[in-house]
Amino acid sequence: LISSVEPSRLRLTRLDERIYGDFRRLFGGLRVERLDPEELKSEAAKAKWRPFCLQFQGLVEDFNFGTLLRLDCRHGYSEENSILGA
Repeated sequence: LISSVEPSRLRLTRLDERIYGDFRRLFGGLRVERLDPEELKSEAAKAKWRPFCLQFQGLVEDFNFGTLLRLDCRHGYSEENSILGA
């Protein structure tokens, strides 16, 4: 599915625009093209991520499931270039 649809047109939930907008407001300085695992795991980051995720409880099914992230978007999934985000 993901590879057959233009990414700018892909919608996974009815709340995609809200989720993205809230994400950008709260994490505007986060460089998503090259993630720093330490920046994601810090206590300050956890204090921001938890409320962000919890606001979608009851609105998005499996809102708190982990996801596999590529650390550098220029490279494919590999053990060195992946992290589990929860």
